[in-house]
Amino acid sequence: MKRPSLVNSTVLIVGGAGFIGSHLVDKIVAEGAAQVIIVDNLFTGKKENIKNALRNGAVLHVDNAENQETLNYIMEKYDIDIVFNCATKALNYSFLNPSNAFMTNVFVLKNLLELQRKNAFQTLCHFSSSEAYGSSQYQPMDEQHPLIPETTYAAGKASADLMLQSYVKMFDLDAFLVRPFNNYGPRQSFEGDLAGVIPITIKKIADGDAPVINGSGKQTRDFIYVKDAVDMVTKVFPIIPPGDCVNICTDQQLSIESVVQTIMDVMNYKGKAQRLPVRKADVISHRGSVKKLEKMVGHYTKTPFKDGIINTVNWVKNTKNIINKP
Repeated sequence: MKRPSLVNSTVLIVGGAGFIGSHLVDKIVAEGAAQVIIVDNLFTGKKENIKNALRNGAVLHVDNAENQETLNYIMEKYDIDIVFNCATKALNYSFLNPSNAFMTNVFVLKNLLELQRKNAFQTLCHFSSSEAYGSSQYQPMDEQHPLIPETTYAAGKASADLMLQSYVKMFDLDAFLVRPFNNYGPRQSFEGDLAGVIPITIKKIADGDAPVINGSGKQTRDFIYVKDAVDMVTKVFPIIPPGDCVNICTDQQLSIESVVQTIMDVMNYKGKAQRLPVRKADVISHRGSVKKLEKMVGHYTKTPFKDGIINTVNWVKNTKNIINKP
């Protein structure tokens, strides 16, 4: 099966106004796609994230991809070649509405796979998550690591991954998985219950509040700058076989304590972090293996963590200023 090139293709990005999705939109536009179509219900996505892409000819449909009719309509309206599925609801949301977080991860992909098996489009790249692995049984975690999800968000991701691989085997589809570890960078939500640890820490310090560390702070994550992540995905795209999965990560471990300390240093915060109880079902340790990724795309020079934090701090401050203008 010959996979279409991103250049001159019509590309649908589901969840394309979200944090990772919007950076992917920018990258696909820059790669020379003929047209980029975005479907997003703006549950966590924002039009602001894709304003440049929309100026450059991308088209946004504000609608819900959990609805089969929505995607049927899009497929009838446009001659789609390639689909990237970034649709999800934030991990933190699964503590507020566990079943809905699970179902979103499964339903959107089910709808896409059903359309693909009916030849509505050619290639599907699905964004999984390192959360599907649960806490590491060994490190670095390679793609053979068992799926032991600890939240309904993660269980939905793991279920969707298995569903995709079974559809590939049953119907010979050109579909594959990328499994990003902890993305951070501009456009990640810094407000409310769904905010990530890095942007919420930046916002707290910018507001003059003490940053928070839950539990010991020794929990580790493999943080990857969002622009590096989408760059790697587009490099993997032409190479990865159908049904396969690859980690999008950096093979480094940073403790939450050291992450908060880096932000405090960059923002010149002299106070102490506030210690709060450990969060339930919090993954203890994550460090991804890059062996398979590097075999596919070669050695990758990643954005140094401190540089990524500086970019993120500047974005949060600028965005807060825009929001707070009278």
